[in-house]
Amino acid sequence: MNLKNSDKGKGEGSNRRTDPIWLERLSQSNDFVHEHTSFREDEPFWISYYRTLISSDILHKDVLPYLQEQIPLAELKSRIPVQEIILSKDTNEIIQNILNGHMAIQKHQSDVECLLINIANSKFRDVGVPNMESSALGPQVGFIEELDTNINLVRKRLPVPELHVKEMKVGELSKTKVAVLYMDGIADPENINTVIQRIEDIQYDHIQDSSYIASMIEDNSNSLFPQSISTERVDRVAAGLTEGKIIIVADGSPNLVILPVTLMESFIAMEDYSYSWIISNFFRLLRLAAMFISTMISPLYVAIMTYHYELIPARLLETLVGSRAAVPFPPFLEALFLELMIEMVKEAGIRLPLKIGQSLGVVGGIVIGQAVVEAGLTSNVLLILVGLGSLASYTSPVYKFSNTIRFIKFPVIFLAQWFGLLGVFLAFQLTLIHLLRLTSLGRPYLSQYPIRNTSFQDLWLRLPFSMQKENPTTLRPQKKWKSTGKGKKMGPANDFYE
Repeated sequence: MNLKNSDKGKGEGSNRRTDPIWLERLSQSNDFVHEHTSFREDEPFWISYYRTLISSDILHKDVLPYLQEQIPLAELKSRIPVQEIILSKDTNEIIQNILNGHMAIQKHQSDVECLLINIANSKFRDVGVPNMESSALGPQVGFIEELDTNINLVRKRLPVPELHVKEMKVGELSKTKVAVLYMDGIADPENINTVIQRIEDIQYDHIQDSSYIASMIEDNSNSLFPQSISTERVDRVAAGLTEGKIIIVADGSPNLVILPVTLMESFIAMEDYSYSWIISNFFRLLRLAAMFISTMISPLYVAIMTYHYELIPARLLETLVGSRAAVPFPPFLEALFLELMIEMVKEAGIRLPLKIGQSLGVVGGIVIGQAVVEAGLTSNVLLILVGLGSLASYTSPVYKFSNTIRFIKFPVIFLAQWFGLLGVFLAFQLTLIHLLRLTSLGRPYLSQYPIRNTSFQDLWLRLPFSMQKENPTTLRPQKKWKSTGKGKKMGPANDFYE
């Protein structure tokens, strides 16, 4: 079949005046193609598409061979073996579909009506292991940057008609496809409506990642603590859906957003369910202890070495005084300098290419740390404490929460310098008050208050599966029981919780 390019440079006034509005707007771009499939201009068909958005294989194998006969567009629609085909006269619909990878077929160049065929190039990277949430045991499947593929991965885990998907477009310029996933009959309708309404209210030109949406719809945008969980693990999303959580999927993002969440969920790893419940509880409590170590160890060093020498045992005091003998700075500047140096090493290791970053993280940290100690800029004891706190900050399975722990230690160090142990206690109290007031989709973020029986089944601790019989009541799910033997549905939510 011979394709003839439309002659845009010969000044064919009659053709230009009768061209549809959408053709005039789109033809300004050099990657837009408007071609004629016949040598005679009065014969069909005219095809239009963005060559950078479509699959040339589908175009030549599944579309062009069917454009040899002069048949109406309605009949042509039934012949072309492509799933998504639309017959439309709406200018806005035509423009939007062409920009999403459709091709337009007109019977004549001046026709307003055209056939829109989805031949978008859908080549994306293959599904692989999660990069940020790796585990030794359990499923090794992570999401990618394609919305339909991500929903497919979730549906394979939950092949039930109760899994509902609500799609919408967000962003005045980006027109990002966003999907809200939930389990009908389990998720609280109030949570569903709140998420959908907040997404629809977003007024922003460009939505590049699901994290943009999470930041725009969270209850308190000024809080350091993430009020949602961004995950690339399919099993975490499937588990959240069955408990009544809401999932947000954004096209172009490998991270799905889970809402609502609690503080304790930042210490839960999906790998925990592959171990004995006793071992899982040990690791979960270890992560919780690591959070306190990471945030408090450097401030406590500053407070004690500055104001409270009497709290240190005599033998340990000798060691500390000996290690600090050559250090010309007070404990505050010493700790602040070392913490900032560690953070810079971390950032450099993340931003550099993979192989260089690994070398810098291991070799650079050891070499620089040893050089700083030998130069007398810091003590050996503090170097050990800061290294321990740095390791502890990465024990959380949720990366965003690890960043919170990394940052929050700095204001606590300043309070420790000003008020000693009173400043550390004050920082703890202010953080606790903030967490008590914080909510996620209107649900308490600090799961310890108010106390719920289900919090003892799989939140603070992880009991055996035989004892995990109820869905988390903090989510106010429509279905109370996890067990299929007790699968009765609730009536009104208030009746169940009274």
